[in-house]
Amino acid sequence: MNDHISNLLGQVNGQNMHDTIFYLSKDPLPFRKLNYTRPGKDKCSLYEADDYLQAQLESFGYTVQKEDVQVQAFRCDTSKPKAHQYSSPIPEDPWYTAYNLYAEKKGTTTPEEIILLLAHKDSQSWVDSPGANDNGVGTAAVLELARVISTCNPNRTIRFLFCNEEHKPWTSVTAAERAIERGDNLVAIFNLDGLSRGTPEDKATGRKTNVTLFTEPEGERFADLMHDMNETYHLGLHQRKMQRERPGDDDGSFVKAGFKHAIINIGSYPYGDPHYHTEQDHPENVDIENLILSTQLSLAATLHIALDDD
Repeated sequence: MNDHISNLLGQVNGQNMHDTIFYLSKDPLPFRKLNYTRPGKDKCSLYEADDYLQAQLESFGYTVQKEDVQVQAFRCDTSKPKAHQYSSPIPEDPWYTAYNLYAEKKGTTTPEEIILLLAHKDSQSWVDSPGANDNGVGTAAVLELARVISTCNPNRTIRFLFCNEEHKPWTSVTAAERAIERGDNLVAIFNLDGLSRGTPEDKATGRKTNVTLFTEPEGERFADLMHDMNETYHLGLHQRKMQRERPGDDDGSFVKAGFKHAIINIGSYPYGDPHYHTEQDHPENVDIENLILSTQLSLAATLHIALDDD
């Protein structure tokens, strides 16, 4: 056990994440999408969320970079099951500019080696879902990780990315392509999505869960690292790892671009949240205790890599 890492884990603040989730999915923002503007406002709700995140990151001492991507909203298709009532837009549908937000803590000894922490910040574009567990929790977790990490001096660079995957195309695709173009040396990629999204059975028994998904064999060592960090720092999560047959979610965008060591941390797999992609994905349903533990787990793994001299 590393005492410095242990102390930083203790700085993860559940109230901060609670407040962020409620801000982004209830008050003042009911959801975060490009095709909705609150009455009396001159910006869509996703831009308002971007402004909030940028202000928070700047208050931690970061400089925020914005990367624009042209996207469309998904169409709603009520003939499909509730959680999958989306269909691809047609060319004539409106196009919007979405933004990837970047911030980073520069490494001191090997800054060219980059650990990427990412989460999609938008909610579903085809339904009026608050998107608390998908993915207000991941957004709040990455923001809280940025706050805690702002006080330390890692050997490797830690980069934070807030992207969008509930519009089309996913902006993580552009992020991965630009990383290739720049020649970024991404040594680890952790996607945080639905961190407290457990099954009803998990919630009924009080079990706190985290599942690490990887696609390519190169990602398995990070899944194993999550297990080791859970045991080393006595987090008490019911930690599992699973290999997917094909890339998915924002980590999949990086796998497809050639970064085979990308993984995702998620609350359950298959997705066990009955409110997934629905209007009932309210912040009151978020298990903050589970979110704290899962955020600490990702922080422990990140710092283990970032502080390592090897």
